[in-house]
Amino acid sequence: MKFIIGILLIGVVITLDLPVPGDVEQISKAWDAVKNNEVEILYFIFKSYPDIQARFPKFAGKDLDSIKGSADFAIHATRIVSFITQLYSFGKYGASHYAAGFTIVNEFASNHKNRGIPKDQLSEFCTALTKYVSTHAPWDDNIAAAWSRGMKSFLEVSFANYDGHPINSV
Repeated sequence: MKFIIGILLIGVVITLDLPVPGDVEQISKAWDAVKNNEVEILYFIFKSYPDIQARFPKFAGKDLDSIKGSADFAIHATRIVSFITQLYSFGKYGASHYAAGFTIVNEFASNHKNRGIPKDQLSEFCTALTKYVSTHAPWDDNIAAAWSRGMKSFLEVSFANYDGHPINSV
């Protein structure tokens, strides 16, 4: 289901793909299969996009294989995966919890923008995460479509926040 959200201050219109019935179940099939692989997920993302690793002061300039087993790496990997799990868990409750999802994505976007993380690195992160999940979990056309809508919504809300026009509701 598509909703058009008009941001009247500057006349920007964003098409936001919100979950359709069944999306949460499809996404859960894949995410539940990998969500306990925190370290492997972050390792895959850093391996796929070393420029992302370079943005983390604790990991910048270090050999990825040597930091993979560190406590700092495990802690950060768990933070990332927990955020994603929390975001998807809001979807299980439908429209009544969209505001909570918007809130945490806007907080995420504000934090990352303030740290100088460019939009393209958010896109790279989503690309690598999708590749990891699609190759390590159940994956078919239905899961791929639901996952794609979720990633697209995440990036659209994040980018709107980066541009100074946070989306807080539908």
